[in-house]
Amino acid sequence: MSTVQDEAGPGGRNRPAAPASLFYLVKQLELAVRTELERVTNIAGLTAIQYTALTTLERHPGITAAQLARNSFVRAQSMGEMVSGMMRQGLISRERDPRDGRHYLLSLTPKGLATVEALRGPVSTVERLMVAELGPDDVDALRRHLDSCRRALTAPRPEVTGPGH
Repeated sequence: MSTVQDEAGPGGRNRPAAPASLFYLVKQLELAVRTELERVTNIAGLTAIQYTALTTLERHPGITAAQLARNSFVRAQSMGEMVSGMMRQGLISRERDPRDGRHYLLSLTPKGLATVEALRGPVSTVERLMVAELGPDDVDALRRHLDSCRRALTAPRPEVTGPGH
């Protein structure tokens, strides 16, 4: 266990370090995952965010750019530029929504699908590396717990206010 110096200074008593907050650990994990995904996806000339968008379109073909942005953790404004770039690369296509001509629906092209398929193995290797110290039951539990945390934070709830309100 790590320790921190008491405020008494170098001659003061050592006390156990406070455990890292869950938010801190989740963010550190997210940064590590993103670094590894960037390393893998750069081979195909993509960013991790572009890869995430492509896998989202694989699971949800025919969605709007706004829906893709929400599912890919990107602001709508940034998604517009990303969509244009992926269209130029021939990875995605865009067609008018037959139910509402004001909207466009996005889908993977055969090249986009082939790109996702080509990266599936290397990305799976990163995921296996991430959970290498966990047993299969622990991995299943982690998946359930992370999904539970996500659902709890995205569920409708009363507005949270800051201190003093």
